[in-house]
Amino acid sequence: MYQEVTRAIRITVKPFYLEDQSSPEEGHYVFAYKVRIENQGLQTVQLRNRYWRITDELGRCQEVRGAGVVGEQPVLNPGDSFEYTSGTPLKTPSGIMVGSYEMETSDGEHFEAAIPAFSLDSPHTPKNLH
Repeated sequence: MYQEVTRAIRITVKPFYLEDQSSPEEGHYVFAYKVRIENQGLQTVQLRNRYWRITDELGRCQEVRGAGVVGEQPVLNPGDSFEYTSGTPLKTPSGIMVGSYEMETSDGEHFEAAIPAFSLDSPHTPKNLH
């Protein structure tokens, strides 16, 4: 699992490979990731927007921006958490994702909560021993 805390917003990500949706012989690898967002602060916040940078093992980069996550813009009161699962396809057996959520406080202040960089690794990823 990967974890990052920004202004008392803890974001935890657990990625996993979806063998049943992937076709390695066709260069199609599908990954899912479970995200948990926890408000450990004293102020209510709302997730407004998301930003992802997805990079495959050849360095090809894709950026994704949009409102909310999985069709929602959750409001997190102090002590609340929100979980969702999403996914992404890659044309290579491994890659990296990183991003941020635009959060808005109850008094209208906006800030970026960092999503930790996490590795997407299929069982088809070559292993290198150093």
